[in-house]
Amino acid sequence: MKITVLGCGAIGKLWLAALSRQKHQVQGWLKTSQSYLSVRINEINGEVFNQSIPTNNNDHLTNSELLIVCLKAWQVADAVNSLLPKLSPDCPILLLHNGMGTQEELLSAPNPILLGITTHGAYQNDQQVYHTASGLTYIGSATPNATGLSSLANVLHQSFPNVAWHDEILSISWLKLAANCVINPLTALYECRNGDLLHYPEQLNVLCEEIIQVMQRENMHTSIDNLTTYVYDVINLTAKNYSSMLQDIRAKRRTEIDYITGYLLRRARAHGLETPENTRIYNLIKHKEGN
Repeated sequence: MKITVLGCGAIGKLWLAALSRQKHQVQGWLKTSQSYLSVRINEINGEVFNQSIPTNNNDHLTNSELLIVCLKAWQVADAVNSLLPKLSPDCPILLLHNGMGTQEELLSAPNPILLGITTHGAYQNDQQVYHTASGLTYIGSATPNATGLSSLANVLHQSFPNVAWHDEILSISWLKLAANCVINPLTALYECRNGDLLHYPEQLNVLCEEIIQVMQRENMHTSIDNLTTYVYDVINLTAKNYSSMLQDIRAKRRTEIDYITGYLLRRARAHGLETPENTRIYNLIKHKEGN
């Protein structure tokens, strides 16, 4: 396949390397004007990938059969909308980012839009990417014209295990959003690893109780016990990690709070629900973000 990866941070580079290994015709797409990108990755299994990958080729973009978007949520709409005039309207767009709400910002796009949820872990240091945790990637349709694209999951799985199609991708997205609403802002406020949040069970439970009310109004059928168990499982599985929001705050970068807790609050208001603790946490992060 001819594939363009928009956003070449740690996860974007993992996809570029994986797809390149399987002989797909891949390119990266960058804000900066350059023809090649050095991709250096230390894999979990000890393998090293070190190649130059083409970037920013307009002909490649026009003929791409898939656009994989690995940007921060707040970057997605502007970046994708700027590429739409060059992109075939039949080219599927796969969104891989934290948070929710970007698909609503792309409603004018004629393209099939897919949502993706990944649990792979990676970080970048001095242009070197370290693949720290192998995980699962679920993809599914966000628009009606994407429902027939399940075969894409098989194609991607051959390059970057484990990729699977999920008919209820919104349910999975909401679960991940719930975990992000708890873990990301709290770790940023307490400046701690994910696992340290286990010292604040009462606050975790209050946040989950507010989140479950919104999820149920959104027709996401789960219980408070299941949701709380899921959030605690994620905390335990990622106990040694520093969340992306904490890393953004430390680096004085814009966070994804508007697409994580901010999205939750927008949906709560739409249903007339009060979410005082999530609102308080959101305001604290916005204050830190502005300092």
